[in-house]
Parts: sequence; C-alpha cells; structure tokens
Amino acid sequence: MAIINEKIDGNKIEVNIDSSNLKHAIYDTQSKELIITFKNDVKYSYENVPWEVFTKLRMSESQGKFFNLNISKNYKYKKL
Repeated sequence: MAIINEKIDGNKIEVNIDSSNLKHAIYDTQSKELIITFKNDVKYSYENVPWEVFTKLRMSESQGKFFNLNISKNYKYKKL
C-alpha cells in the first residue's frame, strides 16, 4: 500500500492511493476539506481535517488502516 502519485494544484493536493479500500484523496489546504474516493468509486467529504492528519495519512505505511483509525469517524463527513 502506497501513494502511487501526487499532484499539487493551487490549494489542492491530489494523491492516488494503492490500498485495499482507498483509491484517491484530494485535500484542500485552505478549507481543510478531505475528499476520499473508495475502491467502489463512492466519495466522501471530511470537514476540518488538519494538515498534519492529511500528511500522516500520506506517509502512513497503510493508508487504509490510518484512515479507519484516525479519520473515518473523527471528522464530520458527508457522502458526495
């Protein structure tokens, strides 16, 4: 499991993830919104995710495990 590639576009950082559950993430450094795309192409938006948490997600040995433990139920979210 790893980051396949990363693209920075203004305030947004996009990462493609090789994970059993996660496919793609977009983080907005200004609004602190994190959009996660799962393997089944369902997208969720998470509010007020600190930069440090997104960085730890990117650097984690297992992004799926980190996401489940530290993001999925800890931030307000909505299905897109």
